[in-house]
Amino acid sequence: MKKLNFNFEYESYDSVTELDTVRQELIQKAVEAAGKAYAPYSNFHVGAAVLLGNGEIISGNNQENASYPVGICAERTLLSYVHANFPDQKKKILAITVLDTDLEASPCGLCRQTIIEYETIQNEPIEIILHNRSGTVLIIPSGAALLPLHFNSESLNDH
Repeated sequence: MKKLNFNFEYESYDSVTELDTVRQELIQKAVEAAGKAYAPYSNFHVGAAVLLGNGEIISGNNQENASYPVGICAERTLLSYVHANFPDQKKKILAITVLDTDLEASPCGLCRQTIIEYETIQNEPIEIILHNRSGTVLIIPSGAALLPLHFNSESLNDH
C-alpha cells in the first residue's frame, strides 16, 4: 500500500490592511459584489473579483435558483463572464469573499475544477485570495493547490 500526503503552502493574514493596495482593492470589489448576490435560499452571499492581465478588475457573485442545481457560484459566474468577454486576458488573481461566516470558506469542487480549467487554458496559475466576514485572509498560489488530483485535458489524452 502506498500512502499519499498532499500539502500546499499558503499565506495567512489577520486583516486586509496587511495586503498591498491591488489585493485590497480586489477584496473590496468582491465584498461589493457579495452584497449584490442573489442568495434568498441559502443566505450565503459570495462575491468574487478577478484581476486581468491588462489591469482591469471584474467582479461577480453567486446566483441562486429555487431549483437548487440551477444556481451558480460566484467564481463560475465571474470566470465564465470574463472568459466570454475577455478571452485573451489572463486571469491573474481571484479574490473570493463570503459575507455570512467567520470561517475560512473555500471554493466548492466545481469551482476548483473551473479555476483549474482556466489555469490550463492560460498555462499559468491563478492566485486565489480567500476572505471572510471576520476580515482574515488566505492567499493560495493556485487552484491546482486546492485540488491536487484534479482532472484536466491531459487526463483525456491517455485513452
